[in-house]
Amino acid sequence: MALAETIWDYMRMDHTVTQKCDVLLCLGSYDIRVAEKSASLWLQGFGDVIVFSGNTGKLTEGIWDKPEAEVFRDRAVELGVPAGKCLVENSSTNTGENVQLSYKILKERHLLPTSVLIVQKPYMERRAYATFLKQWPGDVSSITVYVTSPELNLANYPSETTGSLQDVISVMLGDMARIKLYEEKGFQVHQDIPENVQQAFDQLVATGKYLSHMPS
Repeated sequence: MALAETIWDYMRMDHTVTQKCDVLLCLGSYDIRVAEKSASLWLQGFGDVIVFSGNTGKLTEGIWDKPEAEVFRDRAVELGVPAGKCLVENSSTNTGENVQLSYKILKERHLLPTSVLIVQKPYMERRAYATFLKQWPGDVSSITVYVTSPELNLANYPSETTGSLQDVISVMLGDMARIKLYEEKGFQVHQDIPENVQQAFDQLVATGKYLSHMPS
């Protein structure tokens, strides 16, 4: 558990949001708590509009009968976010497309932001941030970018949709592997990986128990 928590803590970036942002970018997944976090942030005044982004991915096939973005939008509206403050991007199937297609929607509506707060699963914070900085079609140097997630620790994260703790660790290790791989492929910007984090990753991989979501 301690090894997995080392990676969990690294993948979370713990940004402190110091301003209201033009856009909350809520990235779809199997975790409805991400939508709830986005709604809470909007209701607290941390964003003007929310873009809900995502179609159906490998982890949400068969869970819902409509795209992740629409499920997340509906939940946010249930929690009090006005429908008119919600934009839906329901075509993307990976994080890069989340960023690129959300940009397109915002540009079409003359809403290109100078500040963005990305809302994602805890163990996806770092990769979402690194992907945004690489994949945003506009001038990313002119944008203030934050990333946040539901405030859950690893032990409390597993749910009916995420699966068991072993399932969560497996998905997290797959994302950790993509930190290096996707930089090499040009999908993300570089992220330093501390030695203790890399050692924790290597030890967990060596057990052979958490390989179901490793990139091929």
